[in-house]
Amino acid sequence: MKTVCVFCGSSTGTNSKYRAAARHLGQLLAEKKLSLVYGGGNIGLMGEIANSVLTHGGKAIGVIPQFLVEKELVHEKLSEVRIVESMHERKAMMAELADGFIALPGGFGTLEETVEVLTWAQLGLHRKPIGLLNIERYFNSLYEFFTHMVKEQFLHTEYKDMILIKENAADMLESLTTYRLPVIDKWDDFKRSRRPYPDF
Repeated sequence: MKTVCVFCGSSTGTNSKYRAAARHLGQLLAEKKLSLVYGGGNIGLMGEIANSVLTHGGKAIGVIPQFLVEKELVHEKLSEVRIVESMHERKAMMAELADGFIALPGGFGTLEETVEVLTWAQLGLHRKPIGLLNIERYFNSLYEFFTHMVKEQFLHTEYKDMILIKENAADMLESLTTYRLPVIDKWDDFKRSRRPYPDF
């Protein structure tokens, strides 16, 4: 593993431990020679982790759409900036550049990016590990909802179990670098199902 994509908020949130966790993760990425791929912003937890990576001598690659560059939200001291035309292109490029994914606390954007790479893994489009860094139990309710999906038979347990969930950055990076996603053929499973349409 050489690059880790981090999804996180453009806000820092109300709890100072979110900021501390972003800085700690950034430091560990730099120390382990793992390049950061992220959304390219200079605000919120995005700015915190990028600044920490750079402060500790690491490499930070930002991927940002042009309209956000024009709003002066791009981090100007990054190792590398990739400017794209749309949010869709941003997600695709971050996924292409990354060898694994970590979600920190964030809002709709963080959730949407995380669930999309989970969906791509479910569909067999990649086999890169995906983790939720559960600072202050931020993702507890989301993980419980995934469990509810399994209970209601909209999601198979194997897919929920693909999600790594850890409470500290060191454990997360250890799991991310050693975990291998199982090979699951969703389409073969669908053929054996009585449902007329697959649940994505």
